[in-house]
Amino acid sequence: MLLLTLETSCDETSAAVVRDGRAVLSNVIASQVDLHAKYGGVVPELASRRHLETISPVVSEALANADVTLDDLDGIAVTRGPGLIGALLVGVSFAKALAFGRNLPLVGVHHIEGHILAIQLEQQVSFPYLALAVSGGHTHLFRVDGVGQYRLLGRTVDDAAGEAFDKVAKMLDLGYPGGPQIDRLAAEGEAGEIRFPRPMLKKDTLNFSFSGVKTAVLNFIHKEPCLPQGERLKAVATAFQDAVVDVLTQKTLRAARQEGLQRIVVAGGVACNRGLRQHFVDCSVREGVEVFFPSPVLCSDNAAMLGVAGDYYLSKGGCSSLDMNAVSSWPLEEVRCDRLG
Repeated sequence: MLLLTLETSCDETSAAVVRDGRAVLSNVIASQVDLHAKYGGVVPELASRRHLETISPVVSEALANADVTLDDLDGIAVTRGPGLIGALLVGVSFAKALAFGRNLPLVGVHHIEGHILAIQLEQQVSFPYLALAVSGGHTHLFRVDGVGQYRLLGRTVDDAAGEAFDKVAKMLDLGYPGGPQIDRLAAEGEAGEIRFPRPMLKKDTLNFSFSGVKTAVLNFIHKEPCLPQGERLKAVATAFQDAVVDVLTQKTLRAARQEGLQRIVVAGGVACNRGLRQHFVDCSVREGVEVFFPSPVLCSDNAAMLGVAGDYYLSKGGCSSLDMNAVSSWPLEEVRCDRLG
């Protein structure tokens, strides 16, 4: 099955061509970072307008890069939610119009589902496995027993990890997006005597909280004579990243032990963080579990990641109707092959 996949949940316009839910023939991503950088975060209205401007040329480029035409397609998969509703509507509307005009089956895919299955595009990871979806908008732990078989184990009760990275970077005047900047500084620095709290780490829950560590950084900065610079800046960045990484890895490994799972997939934009990757690798050796990370391009928001679920659902007859609407909130555990319309 040859699918065109579309992703417009936030500030990347992406289109890909995926064969049989495994082979990525093209994956085009148009970023809006420059557009939103001066505001310190994504402006939903501006994101929607940019999606409108770029989706058609991005689709054309994806088809050209894959050396296929619309006549070659067997179906279309699109991110239905969750995300920014205006941004989602651009992708969903485009996909529905194309499906109607070309008489192609259409399926709406969950954004987080795309992330936690993206690893299957590069290597076969057997089910069941534990998935940590960690990004600017999400920090969730799921038991994954197969495509469409997800059980929520834990989630953030306030800020997502990626959101905390961006907000702390803004406090430190590092620009947007802040996650990569903090990761770069942390790779060069030592926390020394600086230590920030690990919220909810010792509580008997698999939920996360990152608001407290963000506030701790803010209070620390306010006590400094001036905004940290040089080695002091690196130390603050390192201490903050250490706190977030420690919570993410320990909670995930705890969940794996409780569920009796030997495989862990870490996905989403924050999965690009080098400190997080290294800490997971180090801990996995001690715990005797396998940890898998998609390539960075498949960790960021991209359309190719929808190909795994899209191919599965369409091959099982899980076609969405043309009155399918975008949804800003959509619990992943509610996704089923027969409930996608």
